Amino acid sequence: MNPGIDLQGTFIESLRGLGIPAGAAKALWMPLPMLIMLVASTVAVLVAVWLERKISAAAQQRIGPEFIGPLGILAPLADGLKLIFKEDVIPAKSDRLLFTLGPMIVVIPVFLSYLIVPFGQNLVITNVTMGVFLWIAFSSIVPIGLLMAGYASNNKYSLLGGLRAAAQSLAYEIPLALSVLAIVMMSNSLSTIDIVQQQSGYGLLGWNIWRQPVGFIIFWIAALAECERTPFDLPEAEEELVAGYQTEYSGMKFALFYLGSYVNLTLSALLVAILYLGGWESPVPVSWLANLVGVSETTPWLQVITASLGIVMTLVKAYALVFLAVLMRWTVPRVRIDQLLDLGWKFLLPISLVNLLVTAGLKLAFPVAFGG
Repeated sequence: MNPGIDLQGTFIESLRGLGIPAGAAKALWMPLPMLIMLVASTVAVLVAVWLERKISAAAQQRIGPEFIGPLGILAPLADGLKLIFKEDVIPAKSDRLLFTLGPMIVVIPVFLSYLIVPFGQNLVITNVTMGVFLWIAFSSIVPIGLLMAGYASNNKYSLLGGLRAAAQSLAYEIPLALSVLAIVMMSNSLSTIDIVQQQSGYGLLGWNIWRQPVGFIIFWIAALAECERTPFDLPEAEEELVAGYQTEYSGMKFALFYLGSYVNLTLSALLVAILYLGGWESPVPVSWLANLVGVSETTPWLQVITASLGIVMTLVKAYALVFLAVLMRWTVPRVRIDQLLDLGWKFLLPISLVNLLVTAGLKLAFPVAFGG
């Protein structure tokens, strides 16, 4: 298999060519991926916010933002600057420490989850062998921050919003983990790189969505619930709880909650693309096309094209899912809290368990097709 380009090796060799020792070159490389991850995920959030405004406007037959920059592309940036300079109000008799820590605990684990997202065979910040497990562990921290924010606000509506967020997360975390386990079982690995490689070689036909259609639907529903997207935005249902756990928040702390929500939505879309839609793989394998025209896979210019195509394919798949999530906001009504919990515990959990057992049986019966 084509090993692809080695960004770390190329970067270190380039610095060594300038006379910098190998140890210093490695030290310079270490913070670079983290910086790239922060910048890339922040840009992804701005793009998602702009898309949400434009798609929402189109769904409601109106124009949407268009005056701040061309087609309103600077509107999300203006929103962010406005929130940064707003007064930070902390309610009287609230727990100031927990009130401040809550938004941070919501945002930081989501950003850290981007460490395991691959955009190519070597285009990943860290190839952790337990990457999927690490992501599930990070995502389970977020409800603690929401509950902490609701409790620390000294407001009964905020507390109810925080409790709702924790109940919702518990109801959907287990089906989501079980649907991911079925993918892990077929791939024989917890690494996101290995999961994508397991889908490579057959183009569109090799993607996991054909072998795990039920798991794909469960994962997407659970991911929307985890992101608190409509129809699962009950922790902040304004008809019942004003703004839920974030009622008392303002300024940058309030912005952190929305930042976490949009970062999580983009992350979920990326993970769906990786787990079920072949990740960076194109519908027609590049290796097949290269062999057709008689070009070696190790040709440098072809590796650059393959890496660029991988990034484009991953982003196209992810933003197609973001588009779907935004469109659902205007087509599906919000569910009640009892309906939300019923869906999670009485339907998604049993179906995900059956899906896992069926996958185990198919793995034993058809080991070639199901990763035996």
